Amino acid sequence: MECSGNDGGEWVWVRLPTQAEAVAAAAAEQQKSPSAAATEMEEEERPLKVVFASPAEYFTDAAPIGNGSLGGMVWGGVATEKLQLNHDTLWTGAPGNYTDPEAPAALAVVRELVNQGRFADATEAARRLFGGQSEVYQPLGDINLEFGATHQAYDSYKRELDLHTATVLVTYNIGEVRYMREHFCSNPHQVIVTMISANIPGQVSCTMSLSSRLKNNVTVTNANELVMEGICPSQRPSLRKGNSNDVTGIKFAAVVGLQIGGNTGKATVVNDQQLRLDNADWVVLVVAASSSFNGPFVNPADSKLDPTSIALNTLNLTRNLTYDQLKAAHLDDYQHLFYRLTIQLSRGLKDTHSLSTEKDRLNEEVGGEIRTSADRVKSFSIDEDPSLVELLFQYGRYLLISCSRPGTQVSNLQGIWNQEVAPAWDAAPHLNINLQMNYWPALPCNLSECQEPLFDFLASLAVNGSKTAKVNYQSSGWVTHHVTDIWAKSSAFLKNPKHAVWPMGGAWLCIHLWEHYQFSLDKVRTSPGVTIIFLSNAVLSPDMTDLISQHFI
Repeated sequence: MECSGNDGGEWVWVRLPTQAEAVAAAAAEQQKSPSAAATEMEEEERPLKVVFASPAEYFTDAAPIGNGSLGGMVWGGVATEKLQLNHDTLWTGAPGNYTDPEAPAALAVVRELVNQGRFADATEAARRLFGGQSEVYQPLGDINLEFGATHQAYDSYKRELDLHTATVLVTYNIGEVRYMREHFCSNPHQVIVTMISANIPGQVSCTMSLSSRLKNNVTVTNANELVMEGICPSQRPSLRKGNSNDVTGIKFAAVVGLQIGGNTGKATVVNDQQLRLDNADWVVLVVAASSSFNGPFVNPADSKLDPTSIALNTLNLTRNLTYDQLKAAHLDDYQHLFYRLTIQLSRGLKDTHSLSTEKDRLNEEVGGEIRTSADRVKSFSIDEDPSLVELLFQYGRYLLISCSRPGTQVSNLQGIWNQEVAPAWDAAPHLNINLQMNYWPALPCNLSECQEPLFDFLASLAVNGSKTAKVNYQSSGWVTHHVTDIWAKSSAFLKNPKHAVWPMGGAWLCIHLWEHYQFSLDKVRTSPGVTIIFLSNAVLSPDMTDLISQHFI
């Protein structure tokens, strides 16, 4: 279907091609001239890199890596480096009671005030429907690397996040020595891997330590292994009262193992809490982490999971693997998802830029100076570089792949990248748009598996939400409001009734189930064993009504 737009151009109604059309298009592709094929190949090889010309000064300048549950922020310092760690299960608190037997009476008052047109009074009365605050996402800690004063006089620095490989590469020179650090976060092996190397043998030396803003204890088990054990607070920061002896929160552990290369390389223990590496050709750091979290309905005090044993077992599974083997498994897993979709945006046939000009613009080094991603953003107003739009689009896909995988926790407000014990908005999933926005790209960007944590979380919300619906609203079905947490909190949040008393979170999340069915026609995975009750006057399509009646109600 075609029609004229306001600008005089034509609008085209887009549909999927028929099988015959797809075959014809494939045949036409094979008939292209070698020059046309070469041009397209060059377009396909456009770099997808977020580039920095200096170490990170702020958290937002660091480069994120992740495997769904374990996340890291690479700051890329030279004399000192910080690899910031997060795990998706580290939260304050414990399962709560999200019901209030006094809520029905309060709700009756609110409804009567609304019927009388006294909306300001109804809003104030709705404060009696509050169900307490959510819990707070917590940072795991940091791996600290100290390279010494000799690394302060460096040049030719570059740090880049390559979306094609999900790796962060840091390079710089000190005299004739070229140093390189490469970081990635492996989903197959559930570890963060860092390789530090130099172009001249025996030049890699540094001191390594672990630290955390949470209560913790660090030990060195041998000359190539660091272990940090800690515990999350049992209360959110605003309610804490010096609970230094708190032992009821989620326990966690992070372990770092070293692989050392070179005949002169040697690791020694310093102060029982640090490792000192001297004169190696290269070193590989392998990081594993775990927690005692055993689901949203199990109190941390009752959990039988031993995070230290789990983390050490994860690390042990990598001990006989080389760096190249770890990276190969990482690339195979990541690229299986990332390469499902490509996007190429052109400047149009009337553009005066030649192919060589296009290649110059894509080149990261112009006149010997690094062209950073920040430079490209600043110049976009005068040079609408389509490759920057491609980079931004693919960066969104990269973040979803990195923070949400089957079996992990749902993507919270910060994903798995947080440095604060009291982060903005608690880094909690907000159901009045934020969580939904995190998962909007999943289906259109061909990352269906990445939304499975959302379905798992939805099922947990339905369990708690059915209790809230029955007690607070004297209703069947289930309900949840605008803020939740790892414990699947379903009652209303505190603060302002205008947004807190909003019982539509579950209904909105269920749209993702319907959209999953529309994309996949998968009735099994679209039905996670929850009940969906639509309490609005929305008109449902016959197909949707039939699906709901068969699989949800």
